[in-house]
Amino acid sequence: MSKILIIEDEEPIRRVLVRILSEEDSAFEIHEAADGKKGLDSISKESFDLVLCDIKMPKIDGMELLQRTRKQNPSLPFIMLTGHGNIETAVESMKLGAYDFIPKPPDLNRLITSVRNALEKKELVVENKILRKKVAKKYQIIGESKSIKKIHELISKVAQSEARVLITGESGTGKELVAHQIHEQSLRQKSPFVEVNCAAIPAELIESELFGHIKGSFTSAVKDRQGKFEAANGGTLFLDEIADMSLAAQAKVLRALEENKVQRVGSEKDITVDVRVIAATNKDLKVEIEKGNFREDLYHRLAVILIDVPTLSSRKDDIPLLVNHFSEIICKEQGIEPKTFSKESISLLQDYTWSGNIRELRNVVERLIILGGSPISEKDIKLFTTKK
Repeated sequence: MSKILIIEDEEPIRRVLVRILSEEDSAFEIHEAADGKKGLDSISKESFDLVLCDIKMPKIDGMELLQRTRKQNPSLPFIMLTGHGNIETAVESMKLGAYDFIPKPPDLNRLITSVRNALEKKELVVENKILRKKVAKKYQIIGESKSIKKIHELISKVAQSEARVLITGESGTGKELVAHQIHEQSLRQKSPFVEVNCAAIPAELIESELFGHIKGSFTSAVKDRQGKFEAANGGTLFLDEIADMSLAAQAKVLRALEENKVQRVGSEKDITVDVRVIAATNKDLKVEIEKGNFREDLYHRLAVILIDVPTLSSRKDDIPLLVNHFSEIICKEQGIEPKTFSKESISLLQDYTWSGNIRELRNVVERLIILGGSPISEKDIKLFTTKK
């Protein structure tokens, strides 16, 4: 049910608006206010999905009411109504954040359409916030060890800049989490975050994946296709396992970084892009450069800021926090009653060497949640893990 507040000092018009909206949808819960002050009081006390607000009113006019409300509740949509409308007033109200501007007496079809669209937009905004919270939780960096605190400090310093970042560390340490956190804390957070696993794409397809292609540029190119650089325009492009990229693709990435331009495969047309590139690798790029597998000039372009993610074995104090975090998530995913781990079982997990790092620990926790008792005991650890 959508709650709509009508703020209108002319009672006959207010009654007409109530009748129109009530007849349009019985699920609308309509509230009324006879002037701007009463409207502002209602907004401060209750939660609404939409406000229809007259502009010319006693005590507090609609423009002031819109301004004051937007400061406290910027996601609440306003549709402004006035019998004294002109282009200047319409433009001013839209600049202040109004969703729409409708002259009085309102056109019935336009009013209903505007109300429907405003409510749909509000719903999408709410859904997007929920989704962003879920994504943020998914990419949390869990831990209170000294090395993890240092990572958080680096992310905070780097995120607000436009500097390119090279993230290094063993497989499974959570390099992608660092990349996500940099994006989420940056000024680009509302723009796309596009991830490319360079190791998972065949060498002959990596250029098409990154830069796109035009129809007919190769056998299977049946239509034009946008590349990842274009898809990430305005946002962040995360190049994971960049050491596995071919030298030919590396040369094109270098050009893209130097000129902020890309060319689709088969095309000579430059496409301007605004992309922040974050790269990651589990290999020593300086060794790869010596072997001739990686371009030194590209390395220097990427490694403006270096962040090395520690192994799990070097931060064993974080294992209890990680186990509890994974346990909570996995129990929800599996529809299992929450399970706890005994102190002895946690100590045993801390004693193990984790060659697969956090990814391996999560897999072990999932196996224990499914197969172990409640609470999970030291016996369960020995029985259902192959660690030594």
